[in-house]
Amino acid sequence: MKVLVTGASGYVGGRLVPELLEAGHRVRCVTRRAGSLRGHPWAGRVETAVADVLDADAIGRALEGVDVAYYLVHGLGGGVDFAEADRRAARTFARAAARAGVGRIVYLGGLASGGTLSPHLRSRGEVGRILLEGPVPAMVLRAAVIIGSGSASFEMLRYLTERLPVMVTPRWVNTRIQPIAIRDVLRYLTACASLPGEFNRTFDIGGPDVLTYREMIERYAAVAGLPHRVVIPLPVLSPGLSSQWVGLVTPVPAGLARPLVESLRTEVVCAERDLAVLVPDPPGGLLGFEEAVALALRRVREAEVATRWSSASVPGRPSDPLPTDPGWAGGSLYVDDRTVRTAAPREAVWRLVEGVGGENGWYSLPVAWRLRGFVDRVFGGVGLRRGRRDPHRLRPGDALDFWRVEEVSPAEGLLRLRAEMRLPGLAWLEWTVGEEGGRTVLRQRALFHPHGLLGHLYWWCIAPFHALVFGRMARNLAGRALAESGLPGS
Repeated sequence: MKVLVTGASGYVGGRLVPELLEAGHRVRCVTRRAGSLRGHPWAGRVETAVADVLDADAIGRALEGVDVAYYLVHGLGGGVDFAEADRRAARTFARAAARAGVGRIVYLGGLASGGTLSPHLRSRGEVGRILLEGPVPAMVLRAAVIIGSGSASFEMLRYLTERLPVMVTPRWVNTRIQPIAIRDVLRYLTACASLPGEFNRTFDIGGPDVLTYREMIERYAAVAGLPHRVVIPLPVLSPGLSSQWVGLVTPVPAGLARPLVESLRTEVVCAERDLAVLVPDPPGGLLGFEEAVALALRRVREAEVATRWSSASVPGRPSDPLPTDPGWAGGSLYVDDRTVRTAAPREAVWRLVEGVGGENGWYSLPVAWRLRGFVDRVFGGVGLRRGRRDPHRLRPGDALDFWRVEEVSPAEGLLRLRAEMRLPGLAWLEWTVGEEGGRTVLRQRALFHPHGLLGHLYWWCIAPFHALVFGRMARNLAGRALAESGLPGS
């Protein structure tokens, strides 16, 4: 079946495309900018059409030969223009789909159970109604908060919970919400492409748990291993003030936080589960809130460096971060990044990099390293006493002082160590050795994923020492390699 996906560069669309490909569909993605999908691992397996959903002619050409069209674009902002733009885009798309002979439109909208709707939820509802009233049968799926790394709602929950042991919040922390895991959203969306029969109606989709936002905070903290969070609701905080507060406390932009915060005033609970009759639950059932959070956090809990951090792997689960996610998605990550260029041969630099630690030392301030090892042992850690298995060669899994070799590749010039000292978070130390313009390039990165507020405080307390320790380490490695090569100074 030939399917078209608009919004393929977005959070849901970028994860839906590989699911559709896995299901055997031929996929065409619509993007407004050529090359915007290049960062996705599936980009070479899809057709790409450059079009704007407001351009009837361009979107019409993109829809030619398509059986099912996924409409996953919407405005997420304020002012008087975004809702009208959403309406015009939906009408344009519906008419173009009819002219192209599309058999079904699938749209993911927002779930709302009644009451005063935010402009964002009201616009999502209007788009759904326009598609249902259009000439092409439409399946409009309505979801509340989607749980998965990269989801704006989930990221806001993540940062608020991890950064604030005590938080003063608006009354919306007591609003009832039915969250759903991104895995289950994608399963429903994918199934909509091949369901037999004709449907022109809305379907509510949600996970098995109905929680208040306060309960979501408390349960997130429990899954993440954080202490109990104290939440104090205040009736005087308006949505505008709340969004500014969220923008200050978290890296989620205030312009994005405002529509999310406004939507949290509305109860979002499924009124029906009719789609479950057509798309039965998987053998293990729908993911509960805790399971969905654990899956979203698993990449970090397994001490893997996420793709957007190291560019070393491709996400294998819908809940994993993608390299094209916004920089604020995926949790906090502090990076000390240093690059040194030298005339020393690449092989000489790599030999020293692979030989770090143990009796060979760490090439910067031995006293500081011994002190850090002593402090680690005081707090029950392994300290520097483990040394290394071989003075010259490393292999994955080797212990190296208070590090563990996570990845080593002489051919690629890559060494990544995972910290095993006592830390309020997870840390890695990584070197890559390459060549550029006839010179050897040594890149060194120290990465730290903080755990709770203590992790952030720890990083900022030790940040002043990074220039002394990590800066000297990179320079001394390059300088030693140059000296051992017998070459003049670079």
